[in-house]
Amino acid sequence: MSETLVLHGMNSPNVTKVILMLEECALDYELRHVAVFAQAQFAPEFTAMNPIGKVPVLEDPRLGQPLAESGAILHWLAEREGKFLPASQPERAEVMQWLMAQMANYGPLLGQLNHFSLVLRPGSEPYAEGRYRAVAEKLYRVLDERLQSREWLAGGAFSIADMAMQPWANYLEFHGFDPAAHPALVEWRGRIAERPATQRAQQRIAADFNPEAERTRKASTGEDLDRFFGRTETVPEADFSMVKQ
Repeated sequence: MSETLVLHGMNSPNVTKVILMLEECALDYELRHVAVFAQAQFAPEFTAMNPIGKVPVLEDPRLGQPLAESGAILHWLAEREGKFLPASQPERAEVMQWLMAQMANYGPLLGQLNHFSLVLRPGSEPYAEGRYRAVAEKLYRVLDERLQSREWLAGGAFSIADMAMQPWANYLEFHGFDPAAHPALVEWRGRIAERPATQRAQQRIAADFNPEAERTRKASTGEDLDRFFGRTETVPEADFSMVKQ
């Protein structure tokens, strides 16, 4: 039986974190692009692997069935390889705490700020803009304060918590926050970016995902974008034109 793992995804933080782990563990893997702007995530063959229709999905011969949700994938790979997740407590629980913090808070809430930044005219929805910016400000501040007294996020060593958080922390400047006001966060991001595995991961993403993603994004129709963003007849229309730029 082939030991090659297959990761279905595209260039997004939740997919990137898994590629970081695959590279750190030096595993043999294949990347299969999911053309989300062309609705490939809703095709029956994909929803059979993940009914929610979200990337990433990992196929691992050792597991024997597809696995969705990036946090679950990181946990599985850490258990599989015996790496980047401490064996002893309380370090192990601390890593899992920060992995769950990323999954429950940083990903969903920073992702919502991304969404509203793309589809809202500045000042048109002051409550939504103010709420998500305030939440993002708090999350970035907590992360910076956490890293002022430690090299890595949890457990005393580089772990799956760092891999999960770093791709989301890269949005700091895009969200309009001053990197100079978050020096510990910026230094930590840099330490991860300098790791050879991170550099290999970015090269794989650029080669295997980006060209097709760019093509399908620019070719997407209004109906494609409505479905991509989950807009139904009960949701007001939005301007998705920035997505295609």
